[in-house]
Amino acid sequence: MDHQGQFRRAALALGIPDDEVSRFIQHLRLSIRLSGGSGGVPVGQFGGLPRLPVGMDWPSDGVDALPFIFSVDCAALPRVDGFGLPAGGSLLFFLNHEQAAASGERRYGRVVYVPAGTETEVAAGRTDPAFVGEQYEVGATLRAEFPDRFGADDEDDEVDDDEDDDDLSPFQQQLARDLEGDLPHLDELCAVANDLWPPDSGYASAYIGGYADEEVIKSIAEQTLAWREKIGEIVIPVAKWYSHMERETHRLTSEWVSLARFPVDNELYYRSAGSFVIRHDDLAAGRLDEALSMGELIP
Repeated sequence: MDHQGQFRRAALALGIPDDEVSRFIQHLRLSIRLSGGSGGVPVGQFGGLPRLPVGMDWPSDGVDALPFIFSVDCAALPRVDGFGLPAGGSLLFFLNHEQAAASGERRYGRVVYVPAGTETEVAAGRTDPAFVGEQYEVGATLRAEFPDRFGADDEDDEVDDDEDDDDLSPFQQQLARDLEGDLPHLDELCAVANDLWPPDSGYASAYIGGYADEEVIKSIAEQTLAWREKIGEIVIPVAKWYSHMERETHRLTSEWVSLARFPVDNELYYRSAGSFVIRHDDLAAGRLDEALSMGELIP
């Protein structure tokens, strides 16, 4: 389906200028919401035993096996404009979210792509609940997503605009001015997108696509700048570090996409989640082994 065309027609019907609609579409992303009990054609499996290529060992971190989270049938998923998932085959996600959160090392997560037509078998030898959760099928719906800054000043209409601006850095203030100039009908455009692809209702098992979590992008930005400093490519004065971080985070937000985000059951933490992020270019080229895994644990 031509989702951009569908959105454009709906926005133009409200009298919003075409060039503004085009600018908004550059920021609009659709994520695929996976949930159980949603009816329709199943698109994936959570928990249970994964189907791996015949002869393939259970993915590990080099020492221990990685817990299986879920798999999806790429051909059964809704196609999304600008999101380069393979057209066929299946994706399987493995993650030790506690180790990923504690160490930040990518070896604790792995995405396995199984091309269509590959002979597979149900992986055997794992019965521990830590590796094999309760199995259930999931269906898919679409959800509209926007950059975080689109809703940054919607929290309290009573707050004075000048006071809001004082809380923003110079770079953030410039982004806000650019946004106001480029998208004067921002609220109406967001409403159109939410009407077409509504926000969440109920529990979601995972999201595929859309914007990567801002904290994840900040972490990548920090590592990127630190590495560039280490190899002598740039020198950042301490007083300028925060402003460089802001600009690098903003740049990377458009470069990276969320491959998968999902909550993980953990009785010891208030919030426990896992995610995989990947560059648009790597996803489009099928370089799924370039995906970075992340874990989040909030007491």
